[in-house]
Amino acid sequence: MGEIAKRVALATLIVITIVALALALWKLKLVLALVFLGFILAAAMRPGVEALKRRGVPRGVGLLLHYLALAGLLALVLWAVVPRAVDQVEGALGGSTQAEIHREATASKGIKHEILTAIDKRLRDLPAAGELWDPALEFTIRAFEILLGIFFVLATAAYWFFERDRAVDFVASLLPRPKRKRMRDTWDLIDLKLGAFVRGQALLIALVGTVLSIAFWAIGLPYFILVGAFAGLVEIVPVIGPLAAGAVAVGVGLTESWQLALAAGIAVLVVRLIEDYLVVPRVLGDTVGLSPLLVLISVTAVGILFGGFAVVLAVPLVAVLVTVLDVVVRDLDPAEEEVPTVLFPAKEAET
Repeated sequence: MGEIAKRVALATLIVITIVALALALWKLKLVLALVFLGFILAAAMRPGVEALKRRGVPRGVGLLLHYLALAGLLALVLWAVVPRAVDQVEGALGGSTQAEIHREATASKGIKHEILTAIDKRLRDLPAAGELWDPALEFTIRAFEILLGIFFVLATAAYWFFERDRAVDFVASLLPRPKRKRMRDTWDLIDLKLGAFVRGQALLIALVGTVLSIAFWAIGLPYFILVGAFAGLVEIVPVIGPLAAGAVAVGVGLTESWQLALAAGIAVLVVRLIEDYLVVPRVLGDTVGLSPLLVLISVTAVGILFGGFAVVLAVPLVAVLVTVLDVVVRDLDPAEEEVPTVLFPAKEAET
């Protein structure tokens, strides 16, 4: 009886420890998501930094150049796009007061009436100045949290870029010698897949946002920069994102006429077909090796479990899990797997 009691106590302690660890990880899910995002960013930059190193540029300088390039692209977008987008936002609101929006919502018809009525209802539900919370203070806090999160991701990416090899060596030291090379090859394959995926997605976002903005401008769609930029950004969310972009474009077109809505829908459809059949096979190829159904399920499940922010990490996370399962269960050789070239030759990054 005493031996049984000891086993029950030990089993209970193990279960409690596992539950406590799971709860702790759940509480830290945002931090873990940011850390994983930093790992992905490091994987995306690694081939470029290694290419610079082969040309005599130290890794630290190469990493700094990548960060400067990102900052330069952001500054270019802020200079070229944001002022026009702000003008379109003001045009969308028409410089209207809440009372004017209410009158226009009452007088309008059709889809425009529905949209303006929804906006009017939201405005009426907003708390008055000094009631419940100060909007300016809330905005400041949110902006600070976002900046802090961006800094954390960039710092994590920089540290991981230089500490990854040590982490690989540590994990390898815990395994039997015959399995160490396979583990290293698997790790390298995951790194290459994630890097190629992120670089490819960045190219698709820029391409889709630019092309659709031009197309919407050509057909006379109101707020073409806002709608085009939205269509580019939602490329981050596979399957669901393009559907949302098409719905928004058609909805905006319906505020003018059904003909404009049809033209906007056709523009989104044509760009999507070109992307699916010409751009994606050449740019991304079979980077992560996931079927559209698995992508849809993973995006939906991650969104429900962890919230909207984690949706952007759904495909990379599932790609990691699928790669590990392929190596462990299906006994695939990670050293023989091919990763498409996206801006940089993937295999050269490891030489």
